[in-house]
Amino acid sequence: MPVRRVSDPAWWTERPSTGSAASDQTSAVELRLAGPGDEAGIAEVYVRTWQAAYRGQIPDDFLDSLSIEERTGTWRQILDESVPGRACLVAEEAGRIIGFAHLSPSRDEAAAPGTGELTAIYLLEEHWDKGVGRALLERAVDLLTEAGFGAVTLWVLDTNARAQRFYEADGWARDGATQVSDRGTFTLFEVRYRRGLAVSDGPTPDAPPDLFEMPVRPVSPTSTTPGCCPELS
Repeated sequence: MPVRRVSDPAWWTERPSTGSAASDQTSAVELRLAGPGDEAGIAEVYVRTWQAAYRGQIPDDFLDSLSIEERTGTWRQILDESVPGRACLVAEEAGRIIGFAHLSPSRDEAAAPGTGELTAIYLLEEHWDKGVGRALLERAVDLLTEAGFGAVTLWVLDTNARAQRFYEADGWARDGATQVSDRGTFTLFEVRYRRGLAVSDGPTPDAPPDLFEMPVRPVSPTSTTPGCCPELS
């Protein structure tokens, strides 16, 4: 699959997705599908972003206990699995993963057929407000649209005003659903956002589409980036 480079004016380039450190040492950010070998970089982004974005919203002792090593094992398993309908995009700069987005068919029990889900979008703090998060979000929406989904949802902490503003600026809106996640020593309260997708000539969503086979179209970077949205798996 081709890799797209986030830079202006010609912001994309093609390079094989190997799942390991790239030889391209430019400062441009590239978006590609994740693969085996990316798990450590994804885990680092996951942990560091939780610790930066959720400080003050989630207890410090929980955030400080997050382990990159443990998350690496989790993401190795996710990337090794061949599950129809799942995909993980990574943003890479000079061979280092600086952000990622994970998407799948909706995991909500009452979800209508053809509903996709953005299960996570994370970006290292030093890359916020540079357009990388917007590019990741738009690329994820492109993939879901090409796969034939008619709508996409995500869950976000009810206290995460920064991320909520980001989604709302991109056309997402609360749909009224809420959920509570008991983490033992604390509780997370979340709200669901939804966005309709353009009609696509892609496969019908009666069977899970294979997002790993769908093409990705270039998008233009913008100037704002969210911290993250929670992943509940």
